[in-house]
Amino acid sequence: MDVIRRNTDYALRSMIHLAKHFGQEPVSTRNIAREEDISYQLACKLMQKLHNEGLLKSRMGPKGGFSLSRKPAKINILEIIEVIQGPLSLNKCLLDLDACTRRKDCPVAKKLAKLQEYICNYLGEITLDDLLHGRGTKKKSKVKHHNRKTR
Repeated sequence: MDVIRRNTDYALRSMIHLAKHFGQEPVSTRNIAREEDISYQLACKLMQKLHNEGLLKSRMGPKGGFSLSRKPAKINILEIIEVIQGPLSLNKCLLDLDACTRRKDCPVAKKLAKLQEYICNYLGEITLDDLLHGRGTKKKSKVKHHNRKTR
C-alpha cells in the first residue's frame, strides 16, 4: 500500500520546483517535466489539477507557465496530496462514517483514527518552504484535514 502515490510524488516535486522559482517568471510545464523527469502529458494533467484547486496561477503566451498562488511557506504538502489523490485514509471507515455499522464501538477504528490524525497533522505542518530548505516541521499545531472528493 502506497500512502503517497506516484502521481502525488510527481506533483510534490513539481511544486518544489515552482517554489525554487517563486517570485520569478512563470515556469513552463515542459521545463518542469524535463527538470523533474516527469512525462510531459502527466505534468500537464498535474499542473491543471493543481491550478483548478487554486494552488497555482497560470499565464498564457510565449513567456507563460505556472507559478505558486501563495508563498511556499503558506502551502503545506497535505494540501497537495489531497488535491492529487483525495483525502488520506488508513481505512474506508475513517472517511465514510456509514461505511461500517461497528465503527462507533470498534477499537481498531479508534486507534487508526488517532494515527490518521497524527499523519494529517504532521503532513499539514510541512510546507514547500520547509522542503525547499531541508527543514522539518516547526510547530505542533493541529491542521484541519480537508475532505476533498476525488474527481
